[in-house]
Amino acid sequence: MTDIVTVYATFPDLAEAERIARLLVEERLAACANILGPCRSIYRWQGRIEEASETAVLFKARAADRAILIARLAELHPYEVPAAVAWPIAEALPAYARWVADETGR
Repeated sequence: MTDIVTVYATFPDLAEAERIARLLVEERLAACANILGPCRSIYRWQGRIEEASETAVLFKARAADRAILIARLAELHPYEVPAAVAWPIAEALPAYARWVADETGR
């Protein structure tokens, strides 16, 4: 197991994804944010089945910072309950793991 995680989140559109991704990288909570193409989400919200077009983002961060990153993401996010989950990275190129740690050191 490495000391890095990927945090997955979805956003209502590309502009919000870019805005929040840039802030989290500037604040050194994430070393990188990969903004993926649009996706279609089908979900239950307040008792109804909803559909929406969203933009998914993968943030690379230190495992020790995952709770801080998720809390900050929720603070910045326009959704009442944003999707924000951390996936542990079982293995990574050592140089990449060092880069993530170096870029998120505060």
